[in-house]
Amino acid sequence: MKTFRFISIIIALSVFSGCGFSSPKENESVEEAVQVTVVPVTEEIIPQIQEFSATVQANITNNIAPQMASRIKKIYVEVGDFVTKGQKLVQMDDNNLEQIRTQLDNMELSFSRIDELYKVGGVSRAEWDAQKAALDVMRTQYNNLSENTQLLSPVNGVVTSRHYDSGDLFGMTMPLLVVEQIVPVKLMIHVSESFFTKIRKGMEVDIRLDVYPQEVFKGKVSIVYPTVTAATRTFPVEVLIPNADKKVRPGMFARVSVNMGDEPRLIIPDRSVIKQIGSGERYVYVYKDGKAEYRLIRLGKRLDTYYECLEGLEEGELIITTGLNRLTNGAEVERIN
Repeated sequence: MKTFRFISIIIALSVFSGCGFSSPKENESVEEAVQVTVVPVTEEIIPQIQEFSATVQANITNNIAPQMASRIKKIYVEVGDFVTKGQKLVQMDDNNLEQIRTQLDNMELSFSRIDELYKVGGVSRAEWDAQKAALDVMRTQYNNLSENTQLLSPVNGVVTSRHYDSGDLFGMTMPLLVVEQIVPVKLMIHVSESFFTKIRKGMEVDIRLDVYPQEVFKGKVSIVYPTVTAATRTFPVEVLIPNADKKVRPGMFARVSVNMGDEPRLIIPDRSVIKQIGSGERYVYVYKDGKAEYRLIRLGKRLDTYYECLEGLEEGELIITTGLNRLTNGAEVERIN
């Protein structure tokens, strides 16, 4: 009887074992949490530097030409020559000037006689006035012709263009010379209307030129135009560069950096930012209650190894910076820092 019971127990155990009963630990697969490091979102005061591109222009551009067609007697300068204000640049044919000078001398002599007679009552006031008016007209005519016979530089500058040679007949189609003032030079930038209240006359700016990659030139805002262009929603701003050494020349490409003031900005490490495939969107993973939470963000400017974050995060939130390729929205994570 005892033997029968022992055999029954063995059979029962064999049946239960064959049915697949085992420890839960052997059948259950437990998903391991991804180990990650995190950094907090912080707020810092960041200078708001805006960069604009521009082309260097001469501060003043003068087209040198007489008011009438005439023969060019002599040109005294070449392209590239530096000239001073009042310097003689061109001598035009002066035959007409000599004729007017002779007429003016005769009229001045005649008027001196009329003036003596008028003082002793020999002529009427009307005759004296008529002679004086004629003399004034002749003097004006002579001065105008003299200015158009000897062409002088109106500014200190450099000759940047020459379209005629000595002996040519000036034909009024284009200027004889072009003189540009390059001390100082100017830049014209177009600023977004959102900065209209932040930019002002006298602000200092930094200028970088492609031709001098290692140098930073200083300039100042000289004119802030008072209206916004409706088509572009920008307003023009003129910047002057002193250019005492004359290194900066018209036509050079420039980049102008303007500090619009310091403002608080949230910053996040660049290694935490992921680019959305197939779009320009950026996102990060936020550590929250042991899980990774997907968060779409809008970035501002890059600051060395950080980015400004303009939208999508709040100060103090924890940003995941490692293990990003193993994360999905809602994945279990374990902080290791």
